[in-house]
Amino acid sequence: MSQINKLKIFNDPIYGFITIPNALIYDLIQHPYFQRLRRITQMGLSYLVYPGANHTRFHHALGCMHLMQKAVDVLRFKEVSISEEEENALYIAILLHDIGHGPFSHAMEKSIVEDVHHEEISLLFMRQLNVEFKGQLSLAIKIFEGDYHRKFMLQLISSQLDMDRMDYLKRDSFYSGVAEGNVNSERLIQMMNVEDDFLVIEEKGIYSVEKFLMSRRLMYWQAYLHKTSLVGELILTRILKRAKELTLKGTNLPCSEPLQFFMQNKIILESFDTFTLDLFSQLDDFDIISALKSWQRHDDFILSSLSKMIINRDLLKIKLTSEKVAIDDLNPLKERFALENNISMADTNYFIFKGKIKNQAYDKEAEPIRILKKDRTVEDVIESSDQLNLKSLSKSVTKYYICFPKQLI
Repeated sequence: MSQINKLKIFNDPIYGFITIPNALIYDLIQHPYFQRLRRITQMGLSYLVYPGANHTRFHHALGCMHLMQKAVDVLRFKEVSISEEEENALYIAILLHDIGHGPFSHAMEKSIVEDVHHEEISLLFMRQLNVEFKGQLSLAIKIFEGDYHRKFMLQLISSQLDMDRMDYLKRDSFYSGVAEGNVNSERLIQMMNVEDDFLVIEEKGIYSVEKFLMSRRLMYWQAYLHKTSLVGELILTRILKRAKELTLKGTNLPCSEPLQFFMQNKIILESFDTFTLDLFSQLDDFDIISALKSWQRHDDFILSSLSKMIINRDLLKIKLTSEKVAIDDLNPLKERFALENNISMADTNYFIFKGKIKNQAYDKEAEPIRILKKDRTVEDVIESSDQLNLKSLSKSVTKYYICFPKQLI
């Protein structure tokens, strides 16, 4: 195929046309590892609340690359030197930043693999692709790992105001219909600059930053931490844990071969060899959904009951509270449920449990969002802002929850 045929365009409902900048990027997008992202939803189980939220990680990765192209153009216009090699590395790093996500995004990290973070798996995929593409991803990996001397490049990929957040807030807001999350990414990118090797936002862009942080806070409460999405993910995590428990005891559960492998083996970061990575690359949302459809008719009461909940959207009841829930408060519910369903007290933990969620729009401990003032001094957005609400956005808000079957009300 001639190179010119690889300079394709995608039609995106948010940005319009997204162009593929070169043949290498095209080949990475065409790779099965990347194509798999078409089968992984961006917002996990949020479609149980917002029926439109069915968009995929594939969508999101392309959107991030598009925003990175805009950022490179703006910074070059402001005479920040970015070589062609660096430009390409930025596109590759942002394109592949989420490639390590498992089915339904975060539920996998707490169940089938043992606390292996998706960013660590993304890095494994990037290294494997670097072998296949004969070292052409080396600089992208260096930037992604934070080992490159030009620090602002990592900030474009991963910081409190990066291309990733700018795209997912705008995209998730669009597809879910939660208008509060819509951010002005165009304006934010236009206001970007580099000072002392750090990414900064020019002072006149401060209100756009404030709006961005407020949007992020509202999207967390209204979408990402919405109690129905939350309980859906908690149930899915428990289904996968139960399935793994049964498999390790010798029960043969019908599911796809890649899923079977992760059920049968304890997978930690160190055990991710090329074979394991290849199997992981074959896992997507469809493996999980088809397994749940099968498992809802299984003899095991826990596995079948929980699987039915997701398939039929008949979930556990979840109550949010600002007060900590005492473990003793759950015991009467557990005793009653154990008696009614003839299961042990230990098994009731699958159906009746508590936990907490945190929301912090701006982390004062992390790399700050820097504002470049007219006199060329730089300060943290919290100090620059005349908005008192920005100070409150940097406080962590904790809510506690309790989940239990509806029939116990």
